[in-house]
Amino acid sequence: MSTSYGSVSDEESRTLLREGERRARRAWSGFIDFAFSGNILEIAFGLILANAFTTVTTSFVNDVILPPLSVILPLNRNMDEKFAVLKPGPKYNDLDGYTTLRQAQEDGAVVLAYGGFLSKFISFLGLGIALYCLATSYQYVSKDPIIKRTVKCKYCRKQISEKAIRCVNCTSWLDGREERTE
Repeated sequence: MSTSYGSVSDEESRTLLREGERRARRAWSGFIDFAFSGNILEIAFGLILANAFTTVTTSFVNDVILPPLSVILPLNRNMDEKFAVLKPGPKYNDLDGYTTLRQAQEDGAVVLAYGGFLSKFISFLGLGIALYCLATSYQYVSKDPIIKRTVKCKYCRKQISEKAIRCVNCTSWLDGREERTE
């Protein structure tokens, strides 16, 4: 059955629909292969685990380590509340000053909120140390190294694996072949 110029016959329409369906199935299949491949699932699991680990470590630092530090430092406040007034706001009282960081900020004072920075910095250090300990324990149990030891190539001075016998950057032999004369 033939139609006028610019129209599509029933057979052509079915062919186009089959081709579109085939391409859609192929695209969906490719997406499923990608989404459920081993590497993507491992990365997703790792990110979820890292988020939970970060939450626990941050809570440990903020709730267990920082309160004693707050008592040791001169002001008896939580670490996050420690601040210094650089320029007081219009409602500043010379006798009492500001009792909280929020009060100073609402008054428009210029403050150095060193307590928040110290809190985040100690949290960062705590997380880094905890992750290093976790990686070291994993390496002790597993044969798969997470922490890779490196040395500098004596020719190009770039970092390479300490187990390498040839530099990946300058391709020099590291066992002394470069220095031998024949």
